[in-house]
Amino acid sequence: MSTVITFSAEEWLALRSKFSEAKHTLNNALAVFMAPSELAHRDPENFKKLQKAIETRTPEIIRLMQEVTEVFEAKAPVAE
Repeated sequence: MSTVITFSAEEWLALRSKFSEAKHTLNNALAVFMAPSELAHRDPENFKKLQKAIETRTPEIIRLMQEVTEVFEAKAPVAE
């Protein structure tokens, strides 16, 4: 049985904003995550800087994904 779930315009805009922020952060983080393998061979000092960036961005990605998930689950809880 399918259920129709609706969003108000305000809810939809808030969800789009959260998703856009999550997508932007994730894309940037993935670029940073890919760079260390290349830089480790060229410049170990830059590798250390990127490693710190990875450590700080990972929690941000997790937080954003949790926020987007919360919006969806509030509208349509997962049936167990």
